[in-house]
Order: sequence, then structure tokens, then C-alpha cells
Amino acid sequence: MDNMFETGLKQRKATLGDEYVQATLDNADDFTRPFQEAMTAWCWGFGWGDDAIDAKTRSMMNLAMIGALGKMHEWELHCRGAIRNGVTKEEIRAIIHVIGIYCGVPQSLECFRAARKVLEEQND
Repeated sequence: MDNMFETGLKQRKATLGDEYVQATLDNADDFTRPFQEAMTAWCWGFGWGDDAIDAKTRSMMNLAMIGALGKMHEWELHCRGAIRNGVTKEEIRAIIHVIGIYCGVPQSLECFRAARKVLEEQND
């Protein structure tokens, strides 16, 4: 489990940024720390640590799935990570088009709002 946690921590920081991940872990308390540790090991170590799918493709898959679920806080976070993993503005647009087709126009509009915010931050 420790090895999976270390693998996950490395991948999580590479995608979401050192500062964000470290702040999340530092702010974890006895109530939330077990979840943060398990999620880092399972999602980021087991899931993202598998080299069968590269980080860019995984980010694109995550945007589509999280967008379909309508979890916009996580979508915005993963949009930043997707850009860090090499996903382009045009690819983000195409992903949002697919979300609109399969999940509805209102959901694609939410994703466009979040993407615009993230992209504008990138230009600041």
C-alpha cells in the first residue's frame, strides 16, 4: 500500500500541482486523512499509475466522465490537470461537445463556463 501511495502521490502532484495536493494533504485531519490516503493510493496509484493509458488520455477520459456526472468543482480541477497533462483548448472544446451530445446542452454549458474560467487563469 505504501508503494501505491507513493506512486499515487507522485502522479497526483504531476497532474494537479504540488501546491494543491500538499495543501489538501496538510489540511486533512483525523476525519478526512484516511480517505485522502486511500484515494491517493487507489485512484492515483492504482488507476493513474497504470502505464497502459498515458496521462493526457486519462485526463481526457476524466473530463468526459466527470462532466457527465456534473461534478463541476472536480471538473474544473481536472481541467487544470488536463492542461498540465497536455490537453489543448481545442481538445477540451471537443470533449465538451461530446458531453453536450450525450449528457445534454445544459451540462455542456456548465463545462464551457468552467473551462473558460480555467483557460482565462492560464492567460493571466
